[in-house]
Amino acid sequence: MRKFLFLIVGTLVTGILVAGGLVTNTNQSVLFTRLQSRNASTRIDAVYYNPAGLGRLGSGFFASVNNQTINQTNSILNNYTYLTSTPKEYVGKVNTIIFPDVYIAFKIGKLAFSTGFNPIGGGGGVTYDDGLPSYEMEVSDLVPYTYDSGFETSGYSADIFFSNSSRYYGYHANVTYSINDIISVAAGIRLVTAKNKYYGYVRNISINPDYTAFGEQYNGNMVLASDFFSSGAIKFNTLSSDATLYKTVLQDIINNGGGAILLNNTDALEPYGLDLTEITNIQKIINSAEVSQNGLTIQNAQLILADAAPFFNTKATSMTDYAEQTQDKEVDAEETGMGFSPMISVNVSPNDMLNIALKYEFKTKLELETKLIDGQGGGIFTEGEMKIADMPAMLAAGVEFIPMDKMMLTASANYYFDKDVDYDGSATENVNMIDNNSMELAFGGQYRISDQLCLSAGWLGTFTGVNAKYQNEQRFSLNTHSFGGGIGLRIIPMLDVNIGGQYTIYKDELKSFDHILDANPVSITETYIKNSWIVGIGVDLYLTYENDRRVMYKK
Repeated sequence: MRKFLFLIVGTLVTGILVAGGLVTNTNQSVLFTRLQSRNASTRIDAVYYNPAGLGRLGSGFFASVNNQTINQTNSILNNYTYLTSTPKEYVGKVNTIIFPDVYIAFKIGKLAFSTGFNPIGGGGGVTYDDGLPSYEMEVSDLVPYTYDSGFETSGYSADIFFSNSSRYYGYHANVTYSINDIISVAAGIRLVTAKNKYYGYVRNISINPDYTAFGEQYNGNMVLASDFFSSGAIKFNTLSSDATLYKTVLQDIINNGGGAILLNNTDALEPYGLDLTEITNIQKIINSAEVSQNGLTIQNAQLILADAAPFFNTKATSMTDYAEQTQDKEVDAEETGMGFSPMISVNVSPNDMLNIALKYEFKTKLELETKLIDGQGGGIFTEGEMKIADMPAMLAAGVEFIPMDKMMLTASANYYFDKDVDYDGSATENVNMIDNNSMELAFGGQYRISDQLCLSAGWLGTFTGVNAKYQNEQRFSLNTHSFGGGIGLRIIPMLDVNIGGQYTIYKDELKSFDHILDANPVSITETYIKNSWIVGIGVDLYLTYENDRRVMYKK
């Protein structure tokens, strides 16, 4: 009998990333949402994007509070033959109401001190109400697997569910120094705390076995697979015991010279003490052993029963395995860890029209420790297991150009050193998942209609460098084009409000792989699809005692 095995798959899910690298968020302010390019920022969100740019602020106190609401849909199409439909779509929903960014800076003279908080990775959760393809594929394998078991199953059902949340919070601290009116530099560090949570189950696995398998109690209606296989194990054990018993009875008849009598000759067998009921039982055993009874003699029947006992024992063992493997399965686990990201940056402003910024973030060394909730590891998570979850180093560059008093143009580029990160998560394995380092390019523009109102829009493209070994149903990286826009409002001279929205278009990705069915590979194609949108609002506070036009009127 073929082996049926169910495992809940567990791999790192990168959460709701809508801008950034494979595990790094860069949509970290509403100014970014409405411009898409902030690497050369000299506003308060420079705490994250360009710490050295804080040297362009006037002396005083600055703060910013932002929140973005994010909606994302992940779709997976899988064309496995035995699923209930082909291709079948699995939809994951992400709805993050709170995605906060908080920044504070204080500048006095040539020094600026700043701190910030944001979801540097992940930031939300995804829910698949119908589970994931791998879950259902393992259940659907019951259809071909049962062909070898003396009965047929044409359908199946199960309650399947999967959810994951991934939250990497960043706590920033920077010191900025203005060397002169043109050049400023900064050094900082980010504490990253990470938590991934996984919850999923497969329950009530049911099949509709043909009624000829174990009698009329199974007539093609749906029954719990574990109950069916448990009953099957009992029946096969009984058949094995009966075959052993009747093998001895028939041997006695053979010893008394009746070996040539046909098994269905009731009258001839009556003198040997074998009645109609016993003959019928022997015929049922032989029929269950899938052997023809035409012209069967007592001698032949005895040989068949001798072989049938171990045959039924094997069937009983397999049925017991099936019963165990089709029990309800559940996983409830979390992974937690902490790491640090040093960073340095430089800002150059040769004049009031041009600002140039460069920032380098070092790789974040991060290990996640697994904790099981109520021991629910699902066969894939182990209590205390350590997983590598480093975040890659990043080089960021940006330019802001003010060609006229009312207009600002900006461009940004991010380069992620993904090849230096072990994305397989294991210290002992070495799976090459990265062909090229990923990068982002962005352009934005803003026009100030008045001192109280400005309009902005921007574009950002993300270009991933992963290969097929990285992509899977729980973690897939796609090339994107994001378009953002919004407004900036000056409420009072010291208070700005930013309102923005963003829509991201993802390029669909196909992956072909083999699913092993009874040691034979079956080719499968999955299609990965995403779409997402963001709306956000942010409030910026400026308490400066310098009449700095760049601070007060540059939006």
